Order: sequence, then C-alpha cells, then structure tokens
Amino acid sequence: MPLHYAKVMSEVAMMTNDDVGSQLMDDMDPVLLDFIRTKVNSFIKWDLVRFFHDNPHTTDTAENISRYTGRDIRIVQPELEALVEGKVLDATALSDMLVYTYTRNRETRQLISNFLKSCDDRQFRVKALYHVIKGMA
Repeated sequence: MPLHYAKVMSEVAMMTNDDVGSQLMDDMDPVLLDFIRTKVNSFIKWDLVRFFHDNPHTTDTAENISRYTGRDIRIVQPELEALVEGKVLDATALSDMLVYTYTRNRETRQLISNFLKSCDDRQFRVKALYHVIKGMA
C-alpha cells in the first residue's frame, strides 16, 4: 500500500464511529463526491489518476504503467479500461499495442486537479477514503 494511503488509513482508524457518521457526509462538494464514487472508486484508480496528473504527457502501455505505479498488470489493466470508459484517460491503438494517455478534456483535467488539491486537506482525504472503502464493500 503506498505510503500516503497508509497515513490516511491511520487517520481513519483514529476517528470514532460517531465522528465518522457525523463528519464524513458533511461538507463534501457534490461534484467531487460524484467523481470519487464514479471515477476514483478504488485505490488503484486513485493511484493511476495521480500518476497521469503528475505525468500528463505519458503515453504508454498498461504493462509499463503497472511497472511505474508498482502494481500488478492483472489489476491495473481493468482499472485503466474503466478510467477510459469514464473519460479520465484515452486509449489509442498503436501497431499491435494499446497505449493510455491522460484525457485532453480541460474540464476533466480541472476536476482531477481540484480533487487532488482537495486531498491535501486531512478531513477531505478521510472523507474520500471513507467513500472509496464504502463503495468497495
């Protein structure tokens, strides 16, 4: 598990159940909440979104992307495909390879940027993590 998720997981563990119930649902931008629930609804997708945001000119295969992110190709491949379906990434066939790139859509890029900037806030990270975990259950 990447270090930043381990830190957030410890933050969630420190909260009581009462705190979780009252705080996690309050004050979350509905656009960001929808983004979390529909686009970044797994830790792998969260990692991939951050990877492409931080490396916006990357055009590469699933195999190489899995290597860069330290994840197994069998797990990364379907998550990349889901991000393509969600219009977060683009996929292009080059010869006999499928390569993935960050979306060129400005609104989507801005939404991703807003999400990642919001993740700098501890309370937002805890809320986002809660919703990812809840969606996986």
